[in-house]
Amino acid sequence: MIGRIRLLRDSMGPGNTLLYLTSRVLQLASRGRVRLVRYLVVAQPVPPAPLPGCRPSPASSVAAVLPANPLCASFPRPQEIIARRFANGDTCLVATVNGRFAGFLWYARNHYEEDEVRCNYVLADYATTAWDYDVYVEPEFRLGRTLSRLWAAAHAQLRAEGIRWTFSRISAFNANSLNSHRQLGARPFATLTFLCLGPLQLGFGLPGRRVHLCVGARGRPEYRLPHAENVRGGLSRVAPAPINKPPPPPQNTG
Repeated sequence: MIGRIRLLRDSMGPGNTLLYLTSRVLQLASRGRVRLVRYLVVAQPVPPAPLPGCRPSPASSVAAVLPANPLCASFPRPQEIIARRFANGDTCLVATVNGRFAGFLWYARNHYEEDEVRCNYVLADYATTAWDYDVYVEPEFRLGRTLSRLWAAAHAQLRAEGIRWTFSRISAFNANSLNSHRQLGARPFATLTFLCLGPLQLGFGLPGRRVHLCVGARGRPEYRLPHAENVRGGLSRVAPAPINKPPPPPQNTG
């Protein structure tokens, strides 16, 4: 046990290790009714050109899918969550190997409705930034190039849409995921912590409030992401920016 705690401390740092252990104790003692969730919010540049080293394969492919695609039945997520993502207009890129589902990657263009805790992430600069989330690869394909091909396809599509940066949140307790994002150039710039007590949720680190109280679905907080020019200027000093609302559609006066 002591050796495992030391490994956790070395990979996550002492503060996150203490919170992780506290989270585990709370979850076990309450039989899942109490959760402590901590996220790092990161920004990741979209490379201006394809990265070398990801060779195409005739057995593998990555493509965007629609809700009616039969592959959606293979997704390792509840179907109501998948349906809500599509209803929100999010894009799902699916990797297949010899026609079998191998993994997926999702991204949103305007906002992302968190499905682990109650929080919405809103993009201020939706023309050049996006929110990527839920990057998943089936266990049997994790030693191959499936993950690289998913990111290569995502970057190609995002470049085509004019996206220069993507935001995402990563569990502060998942050192492997954080390291993978750092290899792609991700920069952490904010920390959000949520204590969930049944229907009650306390949020820490949200802009403008020391503590945010949410009861059930009411009062769901928003976290507003910065503009792309602030991302380039140094995320350690960035404060979330106000949202630029899209202009209203022209009125038909004819």
